[in-house]
Amino acid sequence: MSTMRGLTSSLWPIRYKPLPDELLSCWLVRLAHGHGLKVQTFCNLIFGNKLQIWNRDIDRTAPAWLLDELSFRTGTSPETTWSTTLRAYEGLLYRKFRLSSTLQWILALQLYHRKPEGYGLQFCPACLREDPVPYFRKRWRVALKTVCTQHRTMLHDRCPKCSAGVAVHRVDMRNPHTLEAAPLSFCHMCGFDLRETPEEDPLFYDSQAAIIQLAANRGIRGPEQCSEWDLGKYCVMRHLCMLMTTRSKHVRIREFVLNQIKCQDIFLVEKHIPFEMRPISERHHLSQLATWLLVDLESRLTTAWRARMIRFNALLKDFSSPPNWYLEIVNSFIN
Repeated sequence: MSTMRGLTSSLWPIRYKPLPDELLSCWLVRLAHGHGLKVQTFCNLIFGNKLQIWNRDIDRTAPAWLLDELSFRTGTSPETTWSTTLRAYEGLLYRKFRLSSTLQWILALQLYHRKPEGYGLQFCPACLREDPVPYFRKRWRVALKTVCTQHRTMLHDRCPKCSAGVAVHRVDMRNPHTLEAAPLSFCHMCGFDLRETPEEDPLFYDSQAAIIQLAANRGIRGPEQCSEWDLGKYCVMRHLCMLMTTRSKHVRIREFVLNQIKCQDIFLVEKHIPFEMRPISERHHLSQLATWLLVDLESRLTTAWRARMIRFNALLKDFSSPPNWYLEIVNSFIN
C-alpha cells in the first residue's frame, strides 16, 4: 500500500489491459488483485473515500473520472477503456443512453447497499474454463443473449449451488482476513467455482427461429459480426417480447405463437416487470417466441391479427420510434 502511495511514475506497477470484450468492473477487480489488494482497499487508496464506485452499476454509469484515471494509470487508450462499458451498445441495442430506469436489452443488477439483488451478470462455464484467467464479458450483460454462440450452450445467471447472482467485486469479501483473492470465477456467497457449472443444451422451438436467434446473439458483439441486425430490428424484437408478457385480454400473441409451434408455455413471473429483469429461463422462452414471429413477420402478424389474437393498436402501444418497415406492416392492417 505504501509502495503505491510513493509512486513517482504516473503508471501503476500492474497495468493489465482489458481482455477481449471484458467488462469494466471485471477489469478493475483484476487490477486490484494484481496489486495484491482487496477491491475496496484498492479503490479507497486510489480514488479516495469520497468517490464511491461499487454502490452503483459502474459498467453502466462509467463515470468519466474513473475511465480517465484507468486510461492514464494503465497506459490504455481512452477508446479501449470506453469499450469496456455498456455505453458501447448505444446505437446498437438501444437508442440513447440514460443513467436511470430500464435500458433496453441491458440486464439490471438491482444493487442495494452495494449488494446485487438481481441477476444482471450471466456467464458461460465453458468460456470460464478455457480462460487462462477467468473473466466476465460485456456481452453477458445483454438480456437477449441467453446462449453462448461459441459453445452452443445455455448461459447461466446465478450460482447453481446457492442461487446467488454473480458479483465479481465481492469475491474477496468471503475471506476478510486474507489478502489472497480467489479466482473471479468463484461465487462470492458460497465459494463454488462457476467453471464447474453443468453445461446445458439450449432448447430451440423452431430450426429457422434458432438461426435468427443465434444471428441476433452474434450481432451483439457489433455490426461486423452480423450485418443483418441493426437497432431497428433489435427494437422490434424487444417490443414483441414485451407483448408476450402483457396481461391484456386483447393481446394473446403468446398463446397464438405457442399454438402455431405446438409448444408448451412456462410459468412467468406474474409481476409486470421489464424483460431485462426476468430470469434467463423466461428470457430464453420469450425471445424464442418473438424470434419465430420474426422469421416471417408480416405473414405471421397478419395471421394473428385476423385470428383476433392481437389488436392493431397494441402493436404500436408504448413503442417509441418504430422502424419504417415495421410501421408498414402494422399500417397495412388498417386497409
